[in-house]
Amino acid sequence: MVFLRAGQPSAKHLLPGGVLSELPFWAWPLLLFLACFLIGVIAVPAGIGGGTLFVPLVGGFFPFHLDFVRGVGLMVALASALAAAPMLLRSGLANVRVALPLAVLASASSIAGAMWGLALPPHWVQIALGVLVMSIAVIMMVSRQSEVPSVGKADRLAQALSLHGVFVDRSNQKTIEWKVHRTIPGLVVFLGIGVLAGMFGIGAGWANVPTLNLLMGLPVKMAAGMSGLILGLVDSSAVWVYINHGAVLPVLAVPSIVGMMLGARAGARLLNVLKGSTIRRMVIVVLIFAGVRALSKGLGW
Repeated sequence: MVFLRAGQPSAKHLLPGGVLSELPFWAWPLLLFLACFLIGVIAVPAGIGGGTLFVPLVGGFFPFHLDFVRGVGLMVALASALAAAPMLLRSGLANVRVALPLAVLASASSIAGAMWGLALPPHWVQIALGVLVMSIAVIMMVSRQSEVPSVGKADRLAQALSLHGVFVDRSNQKTIEWKVHRTIPGLVVFLGIGVLAGMFGIGAGWANVPTLNLLMGLPVKMAAGMSGLILGLVDSSAVWVYINHGAVLPVLAVPSIVGMMLGARAGARLLNVLKGSTIRRMVIVVLIFAGVRALSKGLGW
């Protein structure tokens, strides 16, 4: 059953080929595939998840209802995370022991966030999304992410869970030892991150990276890799709420997911060789552009 709100246009107005566009039906899936491939290439090295870019860009420039876009946005973020996870685990840039406790809490709260998001009027969600995305860009600009944070001593919970290890930074061939501190505050923050992930369908990888890096003390490259693994676990919970409401359409989901998975595999390889600052600047520009578009669409400008 197709998910429609009361008073909204019929399905033909929400799908490619409706009155909102004169492009042929096949053009929109092709454009979605190309857009998602590019999003996947830059999203994985940045550690922000494909949904962070997918929802504001597709919601602002494609003729689809925002509920459909958010539902597919979670699946896109999930696909990019699953495609990149094996490479991230093999390279040591992701660790299951760290990801699981954080992802369990965020997964539970993301279900509540998805329910709240579907209950809100679409234009309110567009406005909130625009403000949030531009805030993300500002946070990324002013934050001072440390390449390798100095962690004096792991807390008791981190020691009990053995949240420590080593990985090799292939860009300079250095072996880096890492450990985690402030574990309990990190768990609390990830509860809030899960709510935002489900409500806006953006995956919330943008919040994962600074939390893992600045709060919990992981090296920035490992924080980006760990974010991808956590996204795969969190989004798999929230997306079922959208599927249950019929807000995931195959004509949007299939080209988006295929493009994202191919792009994410290329992005996972780039994570080993590109500087984080280069990807970070690219993402900030795209986020500002997408945030302005989402805000203007929500306000009816």
